[in-house]
Amino acid sequence: MFKFLKRLRAKKEEADTLELATAETAEKAQTKASEAKQVIDKPEPSAAPAAAEAVSPREADEHKNPPASENAAQPDIESLPQEEAPDFTQEEIPTRDEQVIEVELPKRSLGDGIRSLFTSSLDIEDLEDILLLADFGVEASVEITEDLRRAAQKTGATSDAELRLLLKDLLVARLNREDSQLNLSDGKLPYVFLVVGVNGAGKTTTIGKLAKWLSDGEWEVVLGAADTFRAAAVDQLATWAERSGAGIVRPERDGQDPASVAYQTVELAIKNDADIAIIDTAGRLQNKKDLMDELGKIRRAVEKQAQINEVLLVIDATTGQNAISQAKAFTEVADVTGIVMTKLDGTAKGGIVYAIQKQLDLPVKLVGVGEGINDFAFFSAEEFAKGLVARKPGN
Repeated sequence: MFKFLKRLRAKKEEADTLELATAETAEKAQTKASEAKQVIDKPEPSAAPAAAEAVSPREADEHKNPPASENAAQPDIESLPQEEAPDFTQEEIPTRDEQVIEVELPKRSLGDGIRSLFTSSLDIEDLEDILLLADFGVEASVEITEDLRRAAQKTGATSDAELRLLLKDLLVARLNREDSQLNLSDGKLPYVFLVVGVNGAGKTTTIGKLAKWLSDGEWEVVLGAADTFRAAAVDQLATWAERSGAGIVRPERDGQDPASVAYQTVELAIKNDADIAIIDTAGRLQNKKDLMDELGKIRRAVEKQAQINEVLLVIDATTGQNAISQAKAFTEVADVTGIVMTKLDGTAKGGIVYAIQKQLDLPVKLVGVGEGINDFAFFSAEEFAKGLVARKPGN
């Protein structure tokens, strides 16, 4: 599992104890200071002359009016005996720990959500056509088929189980990337995610599932409903915020500038010491210029207060090759850092994951494989490849 950095938070009981200890220690320090002032202000007793000792008139006059240099001599804290000097360093006032700690997110698995490529035994002669139908693309389908043929000849693999294992290893090698983890590791909080994509791809649902996942890991999350053109999107996000325990910033009025909502979201995250702000954006803009202008305004508004850690593009896997054209349009204007692939459980065209990573040189970071709130996970090349080649019941 990937490890990330989030705020170190004390439990409520620990926080109450810390506040009480701070107050008591501060009171002790104040009492010490008062006692020290009383000691300093108290005059030193003067020794009276002995009664039997004769005092001349001149000496008596000097005793009543000593020279100015003698009057100037006053006791100070440094002249006190060492044991009387107050020690303010013995007990320091405790402060809240704002350090970050390394954590893992709760485990989520792709499970059986990935459909197998095969309805029967694996036959190398049919593999190229199967991969094409699964949206791997022509070039990748040919390359993978030839690689499997060479590997089978080299190892002597002939059985269905042996060929499936070889194919799984080939796919893992092609799908695995070093940059597939979320950017939640620099400790500069709050982390800010922008989520982009066309309407209907599962953008708002993705945000809700991610917020629930983070909240389950005790992250403090704030959601920003910056898709202000769709009232339904705002209401849907509010529902997800309630289900996940996240805070939410809603538009103050219909049609509010999305950039101002994004700004207010980050502002609230900073005020509440949240770990992450996730901002929903509009997906209905009609051309690249509108999209570029809107996302540019949101980016500038956010960066006045914090850096943007991720721009996640949500893609519906059931759209097949159309997903690639959508992804290209957004990556040209949105500085996309990663892909979220949704509805992988609803299609046998899992090859689109491979095609997008290959053509756009962008990592698939998260995947949705069902309608449930927990049907959401990191993309794992190993789990994904196993799902694609698995012999499912009935195959």
